[in-house]
Amino acid sequence: MASADLRDELNCSICLSPYTDPVSLRCGHDFCRSCIVSVLDTQEAAGVYSCPDCRAEYPERPALEKNRKLGNIVERFLSTQPGMEETRIFCTYCTKSPVPAVKSCLQCENSLCDDHLTAHNKTADHILAEPIGSFGNKKCPIHKKVLEYYCPQDANCLCVSCCLVGKHRGHQVELLEEASEKKKEKLRKYLDELNTEKAKIPAKVQNLQDHKSNIQEKASDKRKNVSKIIMDIKEQLEMAEKKVLSEISRQEEKIVSQISRLIKKLEIQENELSRKMCEMEEMCHGSDPIRLLQESDITVCGHGGEEDTEGSGGKITTDLKTVLQQSDQVVTCSDKSMVAEVPGSRLHVLTDDLDEVLISLTLHRSIRDIVTNVTSELGFHVPDILLDVDTAYTCVKISEDLKTITYTEGTEKRAKSPSRFLSYFQVLSKCGFSSGRHYWEVEWNQKGRCDIGMSYPSIEKEGEKSGIGDNDKSWCLTLFNTEYSVAHNSHIEKVCSKPTCASHGVFLDYEAGHLSFYELGDPIRHLHTFTASFTEPLHVIFYVDGASVTIRS
Repeated sequence: MASADLRDELNCSICLSPYTDPVSLRCGHDFCRSCIVSVLDTQEAAGVYSCPDCRAEYPERPALEKNRKLGNIVERFLSTQPGMEETRIFCTYCTKSPVPAVKSCLQCENSLCDDHLTAHNKTADHILAEPIGSFGNKKCPIHKKVLEYYCPQDANCLCVSCCLVGKHRGHQVELLEEASEKKKEKLRKYLDELNTEKAKIPAKVQNLQDHKSNIQEKASDKRKNVSKIIMDIKEQLEMAEKKVLSEISRQEEKIVSQISRLIKKLEIQENELSRKMCEMEEMCHGSDPIRLLQESDITVCGHGGEEDTEGSGGKITTDLKTVLQQSDQVVTCSDKSMVAEVPGSRLHVLTDDLDEVLISLTLHRSIRDIVTNVTSELGFHVPDILLDVDTAYTCVKISEDLKTITYTEGTEKRAKSPSRFLSYFQVLSKCGFSSGRHYWEVEWNQKGRCDIGMSYPSIEKEGEKSGIGDNDKSWCLTLFNTEYSVAHNSHIEKVCSKPTCASHGVFLDYEAGHLSFYELGDPIRHLHTFTASFTEPLHVIFYVDGASVTIRS
């Protein structure tokens, strides 16, 4: 009995079944959310809302507050009642103990168990349906009659009155059962399509998984390859360092050895001069003039110094100016030169500094070899690209090293050439590529417009179709200060990024048919890749309008 009383407290007063998603009105009464929503929808036509239990009126549609605690109580109670949680719809007439309902009468708005269904007046032609908790959505909200028809035009369920009066009058309607079967048939067809699509998903997933594994494997191999290249670079750099340091040490040892020998000779010369000076001082302080004049010759410089003697009468003449000049000739040092002794009395000048040019060339050649080895390991070639003046438009200037094209206001004097562009400020490179993988870089002055790309040499030289990207023989990246775009065969496509630096890289894989452009900022950004089947040699091509672009070596 206690269980039955508790169940009565947990029943919604509208559907007379245990609360489903219970909500509360401001007056404190609780209802199933679907039940009270149906009631409020019905009351909306009258413009006045009221509580089904206490009849408390609300000038506006009342807000519904979810009663979580009541919902938890209902769930816990039903979990202790065998069979209740299965249908949660019980016979309306079995009030003493809950009995699951087997049918619901839409006219009577009651749910019936087997016993009460037998006693139900079938002659009234009442419509029976599967047990339902709320009858609100089974009846017309306007006429309060059972919904029996369906209007395909308005996609609404209708009662008999809706078909005779109102906005659906004259519409072609169908019985709910017929419309339901049609809808089910459509759903079955759609379901079959979905099943077909669903059946394809595992294969697609497997393909993606295989692709994922392939990418991971390639990434792993690439990591190993890059690590190996970096290790090789480190080893080559160490070798280059040893080579350059060895050259510096060799030059240092050579020059220092020469300086040391000269210092030793200077020290010997200093001692010799000191000895001669002492002899001269003694002679200057002597008191016997006869002895002084009859003294033997004095050699000022022990290494080829000149002497002036007068044998008659034993007279000796010592020229101090000559002594100093001979001493200066022994060794002369300045900021940028030094002298070394050679056979005889002559001296020649040697450099007193390191050969920085030789050291720099040694380092440059070592680094160049490393770069060459790296590009070889990566599988592409860095070409030396030169511009072909014979193809240059007369209003563009080509630098002497054939690396830079610049837009000019004037006209350059150039001989007539059948390969010269006559309509656009363009120029081709001298050499083309018909195979292999190649990479080069260009520097844009970030002014005006600049197009960089590749072209067949057979591109038209005059007319609207001679512009880079305006035909099927050229591919280009256009550089503006505000945006990037790519073009081929007059099809222009914007690149979703703005230029952030002046340096750009171009990569060509002729056999694979790939032409890629990169912005060489930090980090490097991939801008676009063209895919095509190349049929002719590809030449580098530039277009400038108020701009300048240089091929970086």
